Amino acid sequence: MTAELVRGQNHPLPETRLEVRVSSGVPLVAAASLVDADGTVAGPERLAHPGAPCLPGVEVSRQAAAEHRLAVDLDALPADAHRVAVLLALPVGTGGPGRFGLVAAPFVAVTALDGAEVVTFTLTGLDPESAVVAVELYRRQGAWKVRAVGQGYAGGLAALLHDQGVERAADVAAAVHDAVAGGLDRTVATPPPRTPEGDRARRDTAPLAPAGAPATPTSPPSPHGSQPPHASTAPPAGRTGPVGAPVSAGPVDYTHPRRQTTAPPPPPPTAPPATPGAPAAPVAGDATGWSMEERLYNQVWGMFEDLARAVAAYRSAVDFAESRMDQELEHALSDPRSRIGGAGDAARAAARARCEELTDRAKAALDRDLAQLAAESAVVEPALPPAFARWEDPSWLAYRVPMEVPMALRLGDLHLPERPELRVPMLVRLPLERGLWVDSGRRASREALFLDEGRLRRLALDTAVAHAARLLAVHPPGDFTVRVIDPAGAGAAAFAPLTAAGVLAEPPAAGPGGVATVLARLTQRVDLVQMAVRGGAGADALPPELDTAQQLLIVNDFPHGFDDRAVTQLRYLADEGPAVGVHLLMVADREDADAYGPVLDPLWRSLLRLTPVPDDHLADPWVGHAWTYEPPLVPGGGEVLHQVLAQVAAAHRAWRR
Repeated sequence: MTAELVRGQNHPLPETRLEVRVSSGVPLVAAASLVDADGTVAGPERLAHPGAPCLPGVEVSRQAAAEHRLAVDLDALPADAHRVAVLLALPVGTGGPGRFGLVAAPFVAVTALDGAEVVTFTLTGLDPESAVVAVELYRRQGAWKVRAVGQGYAGGLAALLHDQGVERAADVAAAVHDAVAGGLDRTVATPPPRTPEGDRARRDTAPLAPAGAPATPTSPPSPHGSQPPHASTAPPAGRTGPVGAPVSAGPVDYTHPRRQTTAPPPPPPTAPPATPGAPAAPVAGDATGWSMEERLYNQVWGMFEDLARAVAAYRSAVDFAESRMDQELEHALSDPRSRIGGAGDAARAAARARCEELTDRAKAALDRDLAQLAAESAVVEPALPPAFARWEDPSWLAYRVPMEVPMALRLGDLHLPERPELRVPMLVRLPLERGLWVDSGRRASREALFLDEGRLRRLALDTAVAHAARLLAVHPPGDFTVRVIDPAGAGAAAFAPLTAAGVLAEPPAAGPGGVATVLARLTQRVDLVQMAVRGGAGADALPPELDTAQQLLIVNDFPHGFDDRAVTQLRYLADEGPAVGVHLLMVADREDADAYGPVLDPLWRSLLRLTPVPDDHLADPWVGHAWTYEPPLVPGGGEVLHQVLAQVAAAHRAWRR
């Protein structure tokens, strides 16, 4: 039976291998400190945190998240570690809440490896505090117990660590927060939470629909942690302009007018297993949702999470087997009697045999899970719509310009080293929550180190063009505008598919004057729409020449040709643009901008870093595995790209008429 603790209570722990699960309404930083008999932490090396997530017997998450699973093996702790303190802190410098009083009370559960809860604890009563010691696992008379602590610190993580005796606590806390901030450009964000106002919560700052519009109904949450899109009102009768275009007086409407207002249909029935006891045959769209598109989206995210957790369980089991073998070997070698005769050899052989047995069992469980996921992927991939599909998928050969915006877009594939051929689509929600950065640097990945610098830059531009073409292709005519800044004209050959098709709003801007003009125009657009949002102004208050379609600005060869004012404008667009429909796609080598120093760090962190060659720089939001990202390569010759862009251009010309 689960024990529900209050602050100060303790409870015995029946096992020494445990998980500490943390749930909260906002991302938190999770850490764990090893406390000695004097109640102090000997140094930063006794602190597990996102920048250094592993210690003997303890492993924490690599990034801030709303849910954490901390792995603890009490038998593997150093001999002088008498307590494991689980620490939670609100991240600094991310724009989130600055104190626990502004968020829901975090919930902590200590569980056995089979998921059975041992104790739970809700951290109530926190207000000005921004860091807290949640629980501690401690040794008493040879047995382990857990205590609900809930001690908060208004001074944040630095004050908490100082209280634990960590030297230079402020520097250590800053390093922890820097590690969290530095991971923002590598984490694949989870689907946004469901809100009564709809699936695009960030549109709270955008102009609202006209007064009197029907309320948006809520819907039940979908599995795997993802949430369905909202059901919004239908578009006005006779509307022919793009979403967000000023078709009549009144506030500009940026909502997505396509979702049903009825309950989502159930997922399709699962095919019965071919043999009794075998897993059920996978079915494409086997998840809840308002449409097949949404069911497939939720299913892909479920596969992503299942693969992450299956590999995490395997790696944890292997680590435990090896840790146990090391302890048994150490014990055998420390006993003088084992050195006489063959007792020592027998003990070592038995320890290795037990390790191999545990590893083999873990590998068998992993193989079973991966086989099921591979079978599911085999039926899901052919069913994906073009926005979710690879470029070589037959759905692009039958491409037609859509009449509505899809809920997500594929930016590439992700895989883990345990099964490289099992790839999960990397889907991001539309409209984009963050800008994109295609890293053209030779240090972008190990594979990039072996490429010629010119070849790598061309690959980066080709990747950016593929992303831009896909964004254009999945939007209805007039809904999406692409602009290009190419100061020296170095990307003319790579941009040729876009310019030849006539899908750019204007020729690529070149020279300091062209850079200044485009950035000034987009900065002004952001300012005008923000003012319209705040003032509730009607569409007739906006300048008639204002392009209200979503804007994508491709920036090549940064920072060459950009002065300080242009750099400031780029940072402004990266921060404020996505909320009002202006998005960046940077093609740049970060080392080229080293002269600016840390002033550009917020810019890089605000963008989702992608690479033109495979690289293991992205992390999942559950356990923080390093996933290898595979860019979305267009098949040789690029015929499918040219065909798609030709249809997009024709549809745009027809729409303008």
